[in-house]
Order: sequence, then structure tokens, then C-alpha cells
Amino acid sequence: MASAGDPTAAGPLAGVTVVALEQAVSAPLCTRVLGDLGARVIKVENPEGGDSARHIDDVVGGLAAHFVWANRGKQSIALDLKSEAGMAILHRLLDRADVLVSNLAPGTTAKLGLAPDDLATRHPDLIAAEIDGYGPGGPLSHKRAYDLLVQAESGVCAITGHPGAPAKPGPPIADASTGLYTALSIMALLYARERRGGRGGAVAVSMFDTMTELMGYPLTYTRHAGGWQQPLGMSSPAVAPYGAYRTADGHTVVLGTTNDREWQRLAGELLERPDLAADDRLRTNSGRVHHRDLLDAEIGAWCARHDLTDVQRRADEAGIGNSRYNTPDDVLHHPHLAARGRWRHIDTPAGPVPALLPPPVIAGYDPPMGAVPALGEHTGQVLAELGLPETESRADA
Repeated sequence: MASAGDPTAAGPLAGVTVVALEQAVSAPLCTRVLGDLGARVIKVENPEGGDSARHIDDVVGGLAAHFVWANRGKQSIALDLKSEAGMAILHRLLDRADVLVSNLAPGTTAKLGLAPDDLATRHPDLIAAEIDGYGPGGPLSHKRAYDLLVQAESGVCAITGHPGAPAKPGPPIADASTGLYTALSIMALLYARERRGGRGGAVAVSMFDTMTELMGYPLTYTRHAGGWQQPLGMSSPAVAPYGAYRTADGHTVVLGTTNDREWQRLAGELLERPDLAADDRLRTNSGRVHHRDLLDAEIGAWCARHDLTDVQRRADEAGIGNSRYNTPDDVLHHPHLAARGRWRHIDTPAGPVPALLPPPVIAGYDPPMGAVPALGEHTGQVLAELGLPETESRADA
């Protein structure tokens, strides 16, 4: 725990107020990250149902899993932004805010008078961050964008799964990566604002641009090789040996090498096959990739004769990267998370639920792990801070 007087105790972003016009995952995850770092996040929701992610499912005691994951620690206010009164309240909030984050449908912020030029005129100190699907100026700019749609459009699904059986990576990586890039950009602009004496700024991050950035290796390879590497399920087309193998006790172990020295250790020390270590065909990674079937057959046969714990112990002793293939249920009970105290409880309208701490471990600072808000839960409180009477608060809630 941080001691009293420790400047990091309140969080690196203490004193920063973020207003969020957000839905689904990308912007909510962005603002949750800012909140984890100490910012105050005021989530503006439509009184008629709020964030669409609230209603994806009801598995968390009647609440949606996506919403619980991405919205802890925020204050929810319900405003009708189609009304003059709602927009007037929003601008009063922005007068006091440091950051506005949005990921509304294409063209919505412009229709609301919240385009970057509008905000620079009316709220010159505000940092405006807008997430969209495809970025302006292109033939896809008008399209709605969801995680799967962008992963398919950017080529991600073509390099996932198996040849002839493309797949979407399980986590919503287009949403999540875009949210993280946006949070990083906001922090850079906050720093720049401090240096240049209070002027705000604007950043736009598109999901398509984010995913084509993450496709950097396969796009580079395809451009120069004249074709793309076919997906290999739980393996990598770039490196061999690198894959999943069944063990004698019915588990699956994942073994990987990233250089020639590791291959020599895997062949000579783990498999105890000096003939493979000396095989000139397997001397370089390019050769091993070409003879992947041979390697997988040899390693698979060896793993099939040993239990998982034996394989992992021997791999650790040989300095070979290894892991166990786990299901989500396995990860919920993972001993590494338990030993490091990574689980906490957060409050929700359905009662306390477990949640993982955010990945950054900052010396002297415990993330707040605040409650997941009910729709409009903080409307009265926030409007009262603006000097508005409770009657007006109820009218707009």
C-alpha cells in the first residue's frame, strides 16, 4: 500500500476528468484503462437502455459480461443528447473535463457539433479522442465496424485457424487493441498539454488501421515473398518447432524455440536425439520450417510417451519454452494468478464479483477497482456538481 503523502498514491492520472460517449468495447476499455490509472471517468449514456454492451447477455447476475469487464470504476449519467438540454449539460461537463472519448456511429460526433474543429473552438483545452472503424477519406469510411468485421477486412482471420478454415481470434483484439492505442495517445497528449501550457488536442484511431498495424509481420512477409503463410492452428508458420503436442496423460503441452541454439537444446537435451541436432537439414529455422512435418512427428511421438509434468520439468531443465494448453475454466483457477494475488472483488448492481487487476504494476499505487455503475446511477450527483437542481437532474435522467 502507498504511504500517506506518496505522490503516486492517488494514481498517475489523479485529477484528470474523462467524459465518455462510448459503447461496446473499444472506447469503454480505453476509458477503463484511464480510470485504472486514477482518472475520473464520467460515462454519458442514453436514458433509453444505455451502452449497448449492457444487454449482450445476462450471465453476471443479470449483468452482461462485456459490460462488467470494461466499465468498472466509472460514473454513469443518463443524458438525452438529442435534446438541447442534454447537449447543454454535456458542454458544461466538457468545460470542466480534460478528455472526451467517443466511438459513436460514423458521422455522429459531427452531427452533434462535437467534431475536432468544433471542440477546439468551444473547449480549447480539451483533448478529444475519437475511435472509428475505418478512418476518414476512404471507400469504407461510412461503414459500421465491429470486431469480427474489422478482423476479417484486415486479413487477421485469413492467418488464423487452418488452411481453408479461417477463424476469428477469440478475444476481441480489434476492439481491445484500438482502445489501448487510444489510451496511449491520450496520455501522450496530456503530457504534451502540460508542456505547452494548457492547449488541448485531438486524436483519431481507427480499428482498421490498428489491425493492419498488428498485421505488420504477415503483410511484410506477403509483400516480399509473393504469398502469405497459411495458418497452422496452435503453431506459427514463421518458426519451427513451435506447436502443441498431446502428452501420455491426455494433456496438451506447447513447446517452442525461437533460435538455433534453443533447437539444439531441444533436440539434444530434451529429446535426447543427437542425430536430429546434427541433421544439416534442420540447422537453420528456414530448414526446420521446411521440414516441419518431420519435427512435429518426432516431438509428438516423444511427448506421447511422457506425462505433462515430466515434459515440462525436462523442458525447463533444458531451457526450452513451454506451457500447458488451458481452457478458460482452467485459467479461472490458475495457480499463478492465485499465488500473485491477481484477483480482486468489485461491486456491481448485482453484488460483488471477481475481477482481475489491470496488467501494469505501478510501485506505490493500488488500482481503485471501482464499482460497475447502474445506468444513470450518478446523474444527480454529477449534475449537482454543475450547480443544477435535482429536479433538472431527474428530468434528464
